[in-house]
Amino acid sequence: MLQELTIRDFAIIEKMNIDFESQMTVLTGETGAGKSIIIDALGLLAGGRGSSEYIRKGAKKAIIQGFFVINDKAKTQALLAELGIDNEADGLILERDLYQSGRNICRINGVMVNLSTLRRVGESLIDIHGQNEHQELMNADKHLQLLDDYSLEIMPVKAAYLEAFAKYQKAQKALAEREKNEKAWAQRLDMLQFQVEEIEAAMLNEDEEAELQAEKKKLDNYQVISAGLNESHQILAGETQDVVGQLGYAMSSLEALSDLSDEFKQIYEKVSESFYNLQDVTYEISNELSSLEWDEERLDEVEQRLELIHQLKRKYGNSIPQILQYLTDIKQELDDMQATETNAKEQADFVAKTYQEAAELARELTQLRQKTAQSLVQAVHQQLSSLYMEKAIFEVRFQEQTELTKNGFDQVEFYIQTNPGELMGPLVKIASGGELSRIMLALKTIFAQQQGITSIIFDEVDTGVSGRVAQSMAEKISQIAQHSQVLCITHLPQVAAIANHHIYIVKEVINGRTETKMQDLNQEERILELARLLSGSKVTELTISHAKEMLKMAQN
Repeated sequence: MLQELTIRDFAIIEKMNIDFESQMTVLTGETGAGKSIIIDALGLLAGGRGSSEYIRKGAKKAIIQGFFVINDKAKTQALLAELGIDNEADGLILERDLYQSGRNICRINGVMVNLSTLRRVGESLIDIHGQNEHQELMNADKHLQLLDDYSLEIMPVKAAYLEAFAKYQKAQKALAEREKNEKAWAQRLDMLQFQVEEIEAAMLNEDEEAELQAEKKKLDNYQVISAGLNESHQILAGETQDVVGQLGYAMSSLEALSDLSDEFKQIYEKVSESFYNLQDVTYEISNELSSLEWDEERLDEVEQRLELIHQLKRKYGNSIPQILQYLTDIKQELDDMQATETNAKEQADFVAKTYQEAAELARELTQLRQKTAQSLVQAVHQQLSSLYMEKAIFEVRFQEQTELTKNGFDQVEFYIQTNPGELMGPLVKIASGGELSRIMLALKTIFAQQQGITSIIFDEVDTGVSGRVAQSMAEKISQIAQHSQVLCITHLPQVAAIANHHIYIVKEVINGRTETKMQDLNQEERILELARLLSGSKVTELTISHAKEMLKMAQN
């Protein structure tokens, strides 16, 4: 559930902290007070599209932060594990900052994430339904997804089908491409084979270019190196000069003095250290001279090898690691092409095979959907009956497609007959605004427990209804709140009365600036607000009495 919402410099809200409770919370207030702005903030927290226009005038950025309490079995936990986001505590913090530049910074538990990740996590926590959400019902293309969401059996079969369908599409595309340009296919295949053979024949090693360049440098500078080493050796240990030997005599002379004072001892130790260091250097120079030899043939080999590497770099990459990565990539492409590099009949047979595998899963999917549709129709009728649409007839109609699509062979649309004697027709053409509100609420009541959403938000979905229908919708929203936290913006006293908690939103002018404020209402304040909703601007003793009775009945 959403436990705390913090909003800073968002629209007409300068600063607002809202503590929410479980079950059903209602938000009421005058039109324009800022109720829907709070829902807009939650929508952005769930990954909705942001804009710098949301930022309060004079502010550099808007900040929205939500603290959610989730249990171990919530779908969000599995999603966090999939995304690699740590969530050791029971709480989860989502944060989104909007800047005037249009930049967004999104965080989950303090870790920066991209907007797509925030949206995936946010949609698992928050489900917002407003008057415009009826558009989902008014779009026949959405009906099939609503049907699929109703059954847990459908999802694994659908996932398997989508995998098989993707395999079929890939095979079909490969065949089409081959048939479209057989010559280009063959040329590409030959080129890849040549490139793979050329790179593999070189037997490249990632570190060898640097090693070869170092060896070439030594061979190119043989005369300079040889002269330098010989001269150094002659100076250090030669017949005419013997620096090491002379230093050894000095060390022996100082050794006799080393016991006389600490100063002489230190001088002796420094000379001794220098002697042994020069002696080691002399041995190293001698070894280098012994191993040094001019090999013109080896120089040619090194130069040829470096030229080969240069040619491969010019064709395939700027370095040996890049060439080797290119080799990996083209070998995969070559393997894929060779897998289908059969004669046209065999390739066509493979397409037919993948089609058959996908079609079998599509038919299984159709059977599950038809079974699910019967259950959904029965459940919708039960819900509509409690919403005073007991005479309505709801149907899920299937139209079989001749070609496979991402939905299998099925095209689904909801049909309804709202009153006896009227025509049964598509829901998108038949239902009125008030009826759509009830149908949407019926479906949400059915789906709420299965979808496992933490917080469900209704933004004036009860618009266009009144009387006993309003009361039935209030009870339905309260029923949903038994499984999920519900936040509801409403102008209906029936809905406000049945809520477990009541927040009043008001707009004030402070220091010449309009600000939105909120107040948790106690029992007496709720009665006054219900009386206002009942009567409008003028509250009388009669409306207060009616409000008391309504609140008492709702609480009972």
